[in-house]
Amino acid sequence: MDMEQIRQVIDLMKANDLCEFEIEEEGFRIAVKRRNGTEPAVVVSPAASFPGGAPPASAAAPAAPAVAPAAADDGKTVEIKSPIVGTFYRSPAPDAPPFVGVGSHIDAETVVCIVEAMKVMNEIKAEVKGTIRKVLVENATAVQFGQPLFLVELD
Repeated sequence: MDMEQIRQVIDLMKANDLCEFEIEEEGFRIAVKRRNGTEPAVVVSPAASFPGGAPPASAAAPAAPAVAPAAADDGKTVEIKSPIVGTFYRSPAPDAPPFVGVGSHIDAETVVCIVEAMKVMNEIKAEVKGTIRKVLVENATAVQFGQPLFLVELD
């Protein structure tokens, strides 16, 4: 991503009143954050694989990919991670029961939570079969891309 593309992202953020933008591809990461209408702060982590430390200007910004569950140390448990930055919700509504809890049996299609991003409620599916052993995030708290949400013991 070259400087002109970064400026375009900042202009789009201002025009649409967005507070955060983040992209990561092949080891290159850029995060742009605005606080209370202030000028954006840009953080760039260049990748060693690109000449000059930056990807080619033609590199496209991919959509946020789903984060594959990561295996824990024992090989029998995995973490379900957040595929996006947003607010974590355990249930579909404040007065509704949680989607899952400790001891819940899940399969790949089980919705385990919602992550709200830019006023869009994104249902997060387990993508694994097993039993929830631990909920790693408090309800209605901010989560980051790739942050572990649940610990699952595989079947």
